[in-house]
Amino acid sequence: MFKIYTDNGSDIPEDYAAEHGIETINLATIIDGVVYNQGVELSKEEFYKRLAEGAKPSTSQVNPDQAKKFFEERIDQADEFLFIGISTGLSGTVQSVLAGAKEVMEKHPGKRIEVVDSLTGSLGEMLLVTKAVDMRDAGKSFDETVTYVRENAIHASLAITVDNLMDLWRGGRVSKTSAVIGTVAAIKPFITVNDEGKLDAGGKIRGRKKSLDHIVDYMEEHMGSCRDMNDTIMVAHGNCPEDAEYLKNLIEERLGFKKFMVNSIGPMIGTHTGPTICLAGYFGETRS
Repeated sequence: MFKIYTDNGSDIPEDYAAEHGIETINLATIIDGVVYNQGVELSKEEFYKRLAEGAKPSTSQVNPDQAKKFFEERIDQADEFLFIGISTGLSGTVQSVLAGAKEVMEKHPGKRIEVVDSLTGSLGEMLLVTKAVDMRDAGKSFDETVTYVRENAIHASLAITVDNLMDLWRGGRVSKTSAVIGTVAAIKPFITVNDEGKLDAGGKIRGRKKSLDHIVDYMEEHMGSCRDMNDTIMVAHGNCPEDAEYLKNLIEERLGFKKFMVNSIGPMIGTHTGPTICLAGYFGETRS
């Protein structure tokens, strides 16, 4: 049986990962000079507590040596390995993993490591990981699974909103002027990931509830022919579980889906979005 790996940009729940043997290559979160998630653990609770206290975290991508070490330590677990990584439009991690994997395969010619750019991140990336797990567990071959993930990465979609524009400014995603003006006007940004795997401003909504409602509007508009691919809808939040519950219930009520995976966003993504991010991950015919 082949192994499936991802990175912590996928926000995959720890219990799901443990149950299905999914391990992650961790991009680092740095706070006050301390590097976390590369040997030093930082819980989500502690991370958001530090944010509330004024911490200014940053992140750094995986380098080829780290990727090489990751695979070398696990090379005896299987003959075939599938790595699904955060979009190259958001991080250079996939390129680093490709470089590290190439060295490992040269050293171990009987091993195969396939690296797939998810063209997304967080819940979109998680969708592809869970699909790969389902296919593997259903007895699909390594090649069938890799082909499916590559071909359908473009359909793994995100619909995102953030309540506090100042968090996006602190995370380096908008200018301070835009954040201040938007905050005064009660503007809630709506964000998607485009076909190139980059963040795209999808509009500005007035009011938190309306911005959450708009996520469902957007899903309904863009699912199209991919609706039946959605066995499970992904919902996540930074540190606003009530909003995630509202969004989940609204998706169930309006779109009829019954199966959900609800999770909180980890430090790697949360560094750039803050605690008020709320989002849905789903398969859609189009992203924009």
